[in-house]
Amino acid sequence: MKYMWRTLCSVSLLLSVALSSQAAVILQYHHVSDSTPASTSISPKQFEVHLQYLKDNNFKVLPLSELIESIKNQQALPDKSVAITFDDAYIDVLTQAKPLLDKFAFPYTIYVNPGIINRHENNKASPYLSWLQLKSLSDEGVIIANHGYEHDSMLRMTEGVTQAQWLSQQTELLLKAETIIEENTGQSWRYFAYPYGEYDVAVQAWAKANDFVAFSQQSGAIDLSTDLTSVPRFPASKPYDKLSGLRDKLNSLAFNISLTGDQAETIFKYQEAKSITFSIDSEDFYKSALNCYISGLGKQKITWHDDHSFTINFTQDLPVGRVRANCTAASISKPGRYYWYSKPWFILKADGSWYHL
Repeated sequence: MKYMWRTLCSVSLLLSVALSSQAAVILQYHHVSDSTPASTSISPKQFEVHLQYLKDNNFKVLPLSELIESIKNQQALPDKSVAITFDDAYIDVLTQAKPLLDKFAFPYTIYVNPGIINRHENNKASPYLSWLQLKSLSDEGVIIANHGYEHDSMLRMTEGVTQAQWLSQQTELLLKAETIIEENTGQSWRYFAYPYGEYDVAVQAWAKANDFVAFSQQSGAIDLSTDLTSVPRFPASKPYDKLSGLRDKLNSLAFNISLTGDQAETIFKYQEAKSITFSIDSEDFYKSALNCYISGLGKQKITWHDDHSFTINFTQDLPVGRVRANCTAASISKPGRYYWYSKPWFILKADGSWYHL
C-alpha cells in the first residue's frame, strides 16, 4: 500500500511538472525597418533571422487567439509555441514584415490605436496602416486587436480627476476603440495591449471587469497559470534582437509566481520600495539556481523563507522610470531550458511626478 501511495505521488508530481513545462512565448515588435527609431525597431534582415530560427527549430507559430483560448479553457498549450505581435500598426509591418511572414506562413497580431489611424486616414505619407489596409490583412487572417483609442498610458491620470472617474473615461475610450476596430475589420477579440506597458492593480481589475485580456511589456513565458490581466510578452526589437539572447527566451518556461497585497503594486515614488516577496509554486528547479536581476541594480540576493516564498531586499533604490526584475532558473526536467518571470515597476520622481516617456 505504501509503495502504491509513493507511486501515485510520483505520477502526480510528474504530471504536474509536465503540465507546468508546457509553455508558450509571445514576441512583441513595433517597426520592421532600417530607418525608424532603434529602440522600437528591428531590421528586416534580422527579423528574417528570427523567423528562420523559429522554423529551423520546430517552434509552433500560432495565432495569438489559440494560446489565449487555451489558457481561458485550461487546455494544454502546445509546448514551444510562439505568437508574433506588433504594436502601433506601422506601415512597415505591411511593407517589410508581411512579405517575410508570408514566406514562412506565420500568423501574427497587430495592435492598433483607432484615434491615431483616423487622424492619418487621408495622409498618403502616413507612417500608420490605413483601415483599408488593415481590413485586407484581417481578411487574410491577421488578428487586429486593441491598443487603446489613443496611445495614452493607463496610469497617467488627468489632474483633478479621481481614479474612478479616470477608469470610467478609459472604459468609454476602450469600448469605442473596440467598436471602431470591429466596424472596420470585422474583428472583436477584446485583446488590449497596455500602451507603454504601464498598468497597476486597479487597471488589472478594470481590464477584467470589462472582459478584456490585457497584454503587458515585461518579459516571460506563458502557461495555464498566466494572469490574463497582465500577459507577458518578450520585446524582440533592438537591443533585444540578437539571436544569442532570443534563443533562451524562445525556449523559456513560465514560472508560477504570484504576488499579493502591496507586493503586487507597480507604482512607487523614488526611495519608497525597499523589497519584494514572491510566492512560487514549482518544484522543477533548484533553489540555489534561481537568479534575479533588477534593471539598473544588477543581480540581487535572494532570501528564501520556505520552499514556496522568497524575498529580495533591494541593494539600492529602484531608479526613476520603468524598472524590471527578471528571475530565471534552469529546469530540472527539461535540461537547457529556463523558467523566466518578470515583475515591472513604474517608479515616480520623489515629488510624485511622472518620468518622461
